[in-house]
Amino acid sequence: MFTIGSLLAGCGKNASQTASPPPVVSVVQPIAREVVEWDEYIGRLESPETVEIRARVNGYLDKVHFKEGKEVKKSDLLFTIDPRPYQAECDLADAQYQRAQSQADLAKSDAERAKQLISTKAISQEDFDTKTKTYTAALAAVKSAKAALDSAKLNLEFTEIRAPIDGRISSALVTEGNLVSGGASGVGASLLTTLVSLDPLYCYGSADERAILKYIRLSKEGARVSARDAEIPAEMGLADETGFPHRGYMDFVDNRVDPNTGTLRARGVFPNADHRLSPGFFARLRIPGSGKYPALLIPDRALGSDQAQKFVYVVTAEKKVEFRPVTIGPIIDGLRVVKTGLKAGEQVIVEGLMRVRPGVAVDAKLWKTK
Repeated sequence: MFTIGSLLAGCGKNASQTASPPPVVSVVQPIAREVVEWDEYIGRLESPETVEIRARVNGYLDKVHFKEGKEVKKSDLLFTIDPRPYQAECDLADAQYQRAQSQADLAKSDAERAKQLISTKAISQEDFDTKTKTYTAALAAVKSAKAALDSAKLNLEFTEIRAPIDGRISSALVTEGNLVSGGASGVGASLLTTLVSLDPLYCYGSADERAILKYIRLSKEGARVSARDAEIPAEMGLADETGFPHRGYMDFVDNRVDPNTGTLRARGVFPNADHRLSPGFFARLRIPGSGKYPALLIPDRALGSDQAQKFVYVVTAEKKVEFRPVTIGPIIDGLRVVKTGLKAGEQVIVEGLMRVRPGVAVDAKLWKTK
């Protein structure tokens, strides 16, 4: 016969056998590291040197020597204007200079002879003064003729238009056989093409007033140097690039905030030795937005949200789950910065979050990334 006691004992044995094991969760330990927060902006690449190639003398364009859209070196010949009229002017000026020199030599001889004769009273003072002044006028005529010759040589030189810098050239805006107008001041001078330098390149971006005030405060606190006072690091990425693979520095901050946009323009400098970058590209620009500070980093998937509050679940030494509010920062190198709420060495749950609640005992396993 079964007694009530034996029946109860049997029920207790089955209950203990069917008790569910603690849920298995995956945990990680936060990574302790000094970090810097980065502020990101949209920028545009520009060339440090942009040159408008214009004619300096009038004439018919004789030859275009470059291939459009290609790179050229400094002093490469780009255009030739018909040099024959300027060669003739140069020859004429040279002949006039030679004549002026001959006249000056003759006047010098007369003046030296007159100096000897005046000492013996062989000539009058008036004749001596005339010879001396004639020599002085002849020297002035030589200087004038020399200046005219130099000007003629310069105009002849200007018939060959050469690249003032290394860079990439645009299309020829005037083709061979057309008349071009020159001008020493550039006013009215024919634009022949443009030339831009390629290495390095500038990246211009603009920061809003809130960011500017933050940088001023950080500089006063000594947490971050101002870009006005020193070159600070900058990183840049193009539209088809992941992350910010290009390294450079900030070298310029404008002197006033634009009242129309409420932004301040700044400039980064980036090397471009392979000439892969091109002026006009849009780019993503980032600069340090804070000084270095110690922080803990965890996978972003470990975070939960309770309205505006972020939290994580931590496994305690008793292998129980503890709810922990945290203050977070940006994502750096794929991990979320936790500023407050965690300690180094604690175990943070990253998988199995839906199976736990505060106070529940768990079986914690080290998380293995795939």
